[in-house]
Amino acid sequence: MTTESPSLRILIAEDSSADRLILESIVAQAGHQAIPVADGIEALDAFEAHRPDIVLLDVMMPNMGGLEAARKIRELYQDELVPILFLTSLTDNESLVECIEAGGNDFIPKPYNSVVLKSKIKAFARVREMHQTLTHQKQQIELNNQHLIQEQTVAKQVFDQIAHTGCLDDGYLNFYMSPLAVFNGDVIVADVSPSGSLIVLLGDFTGHGLPAAIGSMPLATTFYGMVRKGFSVSDIMAEINQKLHEILPVGFFCCATCIDINMQQRRLRYWNGGLPASFLYRKQGDGFEALASKNLPLGVLSSKEFRAQTERVALDTGDRLFLWSDGIFEARNSAGAMFGEDRLHQFIEQNKHSDDLFHAVLDEVQAHIGESEKDDDLSLVEIPIQDIQYENKRHQYEVQSSEKLADWTMDLSLDANTLRQFDPLPLVTSILNEISGLSPHRTILYTVVAELYSNALEHGILRLKSSLKSSPEGFVEYYETRRQSLAELDSGSVRFMIKHRESSDDKGKCGTLRLRVIDSGQGFGVGQDKLYEKADAGDAGQHNYFGRGLSLMNSVCDEVILRAPGNDVEVAFSWHEQDQ
Repeated sequence: MTTESPSLRILIAEDSSADRLILESIVAQAGHQAIPVADGIEALDAFEAHRPDIVLLDVMMPNMGGLEAARKIRELYQDELVPILFLTSLTDNESLVECIEAGGNDFIPKPYNSVVLKSKIKAFARVREMHQTLTHQKQQIELNNQHLIQEQTVAKQVFDQIAHTGCLDDGYLNFYMSPLAVFNGDVIVADVSPSGSLIVLLGDFTGHGLPAAIGSMPLATTFYGMVRKGFSVSDIMAEINQKLHEILPVGFFCCATCIDINMQQRRLRYWNGGLPASFLYRKQGDGFEALASKNLPLGVLSSKEFRAQTERVALDTGDRLFLWSDGIFEARNSAGAMFGEDRLHQFIEQNKHSDDLFHAVLDEVQAHIGESEKDDDLSLVEIPIQDIQYENKRHQYEVQSSEKLADWTMDLSLDANTLRQFDPLPLVTSILNEISGLSPHRTILYTVVAELYSNALEHGILRLKSSLKSSPEGFVEYYETRRQSLAELDSGSVRFMIKHRESSDDKGKCGTLRLRVIDSGQGFGVGQDKLYEKADAGDAGQHNYFGRGLSLMNSVCDEVILRAPGNDVEVAFSWHEQDQ
């Protein structure tokens, strides 16, 4: 026996005692252990008792022949590779084929040749060893795969707890995600900001499973946390980019589109970094407008290099916005042909008047894929532009705390350098949200704070004319002028003076918030202080582009004071526990 060939247990089933002795001798000379039996029945018993590595079976034996014995061995141990070599003097093709079909691997012709037999035993020993190695590797792969799936499942459960559905299930939009893995490489998050804007982010991470989970969790937590505090899309994208740039390995990033729809202002803001162009269907023009990517994906650039500026588009009721990941374009059929961008655009153009274009697109893509395997995740979002108010549900996700602000005063002054690069609205509204009695009124308060601040900054300091917003074209011009003027701002200030007092009566807790905003501008020629008492909504409920400020605040606040010369506005807002 050589060190190259390990000792094997070899079962020899031969009814001829002389031939059996010859075979035993050859096997022993090769350094292996022989297990001799005289027929097929004994062969089965010996197989179960000794579990041999190789079986030598005579075809013609009493009681049970070699063919039947081979079939029973294969039936009982079909998951194991035990080479069966038939001992036969048969030479016709039909007999040899029958041996193979019974489960045989090879033949040993009679009379026996010692060299041939030893060579075949050695060859099948290598085959068996290779099979055992592959079986072990297969089992290890299955265990690793199970472990990976378990980790992905846990990550998905954690992600679902962190990244709740927001307003995805509220009927504001249609969405579809087809995961390629347990943890999807695509992510869709949506929520309503305190200002009443619907903010939606569709992201497509490189990779699937855990690599996608690494980025999806901070993306979702950052998105929901900042949306609920009233941050803009630009601020949200900049913060998410910074987090992903810090944690993702080189080569991993997230292509994303984030949109902000405000039906009261009839406008859309969007940021697209690396995803295919979104399509905005214009009901009036009966055509599509492409909202193309102008930025690199999230996580690629550092904070200093990242460009977070959004694009602004005017909207009309009846418009429809479509967002999709590149999995739609890259969906392949059984022949390997991609669905393609041109095919999608052509299909949408041909079916733009369909009552259910969203599902029509999905059906077309699925029909193209057929039974072939998916190469990537498929994600599609449709947002109908409706004349509705989106509902902010932040209070559903808050952890209740007994530690809330009661009586307090705050004075915050912002100079030109801060005004150019900082939006104070999220900070102010975040503080106001710490007042338990004001929590149910957060959307109204955000609107009031935003109106006071925009009036002070845009009209008081930048001297913009609100009459520009009398048309969609002027609306776009107004905000482009605002952007340029703010970037060049070198003087001016805005001051917030906030005071809250809490008390109680026979019906429970109550309180009053007084918010005063003063800008350093020249005012609007107001000769004396004016006090406005709480009035009906009036034209505040109409969908005008301008001229709604005072009437809007007058309709929701208890009083509005406009102090001369018009650069100082104070409002009072009362709350009562019984109203919650």
